Amino acid sequence: MIEERRGRIEYDEHGTGPAIVLVPGSCSTGAAWRPIMNCWNGRFRCITTSLLGYGGTAERRTPQDSAIEYEAEVLESVILEAGEPVHLAGHSFGGLVSLAVALRRKAPLASLVIIEAPAAELLRDKAECDHYQVFRNMTAAYFADFDAGKKEAIVTMIDFYGGHGTFASWPRKLRAYAIATTAVNILDWASAFGFPLLAAELAAIDIPVLVLRGSASPQAVQRANELISICTANGSLCTVDGASHFMIATHAREVSQLVAHHIESLSVQA
Repeated sequence: MIEERRGRIEYDEHGTGPAIVLVPGSCSTGAAWRPIMNCWNGRFRCITTSLLGYGGTAERRTPQDSAIEYEAEVLESVILEAGEPVHLAGHSFGGLVSLAVALRRKAPLASLVIIEAPAAELLRDKAECDHYQVFRNMTAAYFADFDAGKKEAIVTMIDFYGGHGTFASWPRKLRAYAIATTAVNILDWASAFGFPLLAAELAAIDIPVLVLRGSASPQAVQRANELISICTANGSLCTVDGASHFMIATHAREVSQLVAHHIESLSVQA
């Protein structure tokens, strides 16, 4: 753990080699990366954490102030604790926060790996109105269910990303954690929609950026992540065949190989 005045930050590490900070998405903890880490078998210095309100990381946001900068500050503390430039890999909302860290330039990064970030505001900036509205329609239905007191409101969001029946297929413990952290996820969406992700600003990210998307993911998600790869100065895009949003669990072998190749090719170039 990292102890800070504003609360604890989850921190753990395993393995040796190039340092990679692994950032999970919403309703998750650093443990979500275990399938990927198992594939690597100690090949990298893997540093895991959790975002605000999940795992061992204390919440810092409020409904009145959900700025993504609070999330970025947590990751910056993790990176500085690592003590060297890191490859920063973020899944889902963790990917969006990773972009915020790169834009702030307050922590040393060797590269970025972005896995299906919910970059809705980039769609809006690029006038991709139909795709942007898909995100807005989904979250409107989800928020309405939550406000109405529906216990499993989060099913709308999970099944949007993973396809119908995804939530029901999860182990009971995982379903229970998602339900218990629904209010935190609502804050995550407030952070995401409040983050003006602009193409012109993404162009200033000049470190290598690998963007992964799943071929079975919603078209709006796929397009948002394609735009990230296009708008960053040194971005590349890979589509994982047959995968949807939760690919770090369902397609761990393929994802681990792509990320490992990305990191090791940069090490060779250096």
